[in-house]
Order: sequence, then C-alpha cells, then structure tokens
Amino acid sequence: MCWQDSGIHQSHLQLFQSHLTEVNKLSSIMKLIVAFAALIAVALAAAVEEKTAQVLKYDSDVGVDGYSFQFDTSNGIQQQEKAELKKFADDVAALVVRGSYSYTGSDGQVYTVNYVADENGFQPEAAHLPKA
Repeated sequence: MCWQDSGIHQSHLQLFQSHLTEVNKLSSIMKLIVAFAALIAVALAAAVEEKTAQVLKYDSDVGVDGYSFQFDTSNGIQQQEKAELKKFADDVAALVVRGSYSYTGSDGQVYTVNYVADENGFQPEAAHLPKA
C-alpha cells in the first residue's frame, strides 16, 4: 500500500499543507508589521532633528556666602540664578535661591519661568504654568 493511497496519510498531508499556508500568511503579516514599524521609526527620527547647542555666554561667581551664574545658549535657552546664605537661627543657615530661565517651545513661543527656592520650597511662577 502506497502512502498516498492511505486516508490517514492523505489527511496528514492536507493538514500539513494547511498549516504551511497559515504560517506563510502569518509570515507575510509579520513582515508587513516589521516594515511598517521601520517606516514609523524612520519618520520619527527625521522629525526630531537633534542639534547640539553652543554656550554663547557664561558667567559665574562662587563665594563663601552664596553664588551666582548666568548663561545663554545658541538655541535660545537662558538662565540666571543667585543664591545667598540666610541665617534662620544661631546654628541654622541655608541658601535662598532666586532665578529665572527661558526657552523657546516647539510652538515657537518663548517661555520664561521665575523662581524662588527657600524655606518654603521651590516656588516657580510663569504665565504658562497652572495657578494654585
């Protein structure tokens, strides 16, 4: 008896062929998914143009009772900060920090944040921040 004549072998062969068809379909789908993911990755990478900013100006002064610094970068970021030592009691002192920073958002608008950091914590103020 030939294996092709057997009903059992014939059904196994049909099952195997059916399985191969399904595997080929899944393989095609997986290839499409991978190609689509690669296309998305390339599109996102092209959309995010990363540039290294250059420091245009930098000044700093560090003293015993505080510090100050300021800088400007080529991508429009600016920051100024000054800290002074404040005595709270005979043996308790801490730095009180005041400053501001600004940057250009992705919408082209310049955002500025002014802040104080003292015994009451970090207190930022800016037009674009939610009010308490």
